[in-house]
Amino acid sequence: MRAVVQRVHRAGVNVDGETIGEIGPGLVVFLGVGHEDKTADADYLAAKISGLRIFEDEAGLMNISVKEKNYSVLAISQFTLYGDCRKGRRPGFSAAAPPEQAEKLYNYFCDRLSQDGLEVATGKFQAEMRILVDNNGPVTILLDSKRLF
Repeated sequence: MRAVVQRVHRAGVNVDGETIGEIGPGLVVFLGVGHEDKTADADYLAAKISGLRIFEDEAGLMNISVKEKNYSVLAISQFTLYGDCRKGRRPGFSAAAPPEQAEKLYNYFCDRLSQDGLEVATGKFQAEMRILVDNNGPVTILLDSKRLF
């Protein structure tokens, strides 16, 4: 499972011109699910993201987590995080999980964040979405449940 985590002032997601999820300060998490991923991968990433110390303290150091700040998370499913561009110019997505598996693990991941006390807004699985992000920093972190990076 892979995640791109962005620290934001605010963010929102629109589907068919309607806002279906929005947050104030917090994190936007673009989540990709691989075909080998299990609930343990979602558990790992949810715990890592919840405790990731990327918000500044009074001294200006990144020392505070989204949970400690009582901020929110906007979680967006994004299978393209498993795009393989090593050959040719068109990405291949064979490492991405099939939609049924991906949706189940995406929902599980969001539930785990909620169980950890975070307010979680979501996009719509398999929908064409417009994501509006007001980056803070910018701070962008890449995570992989297999610890590849």
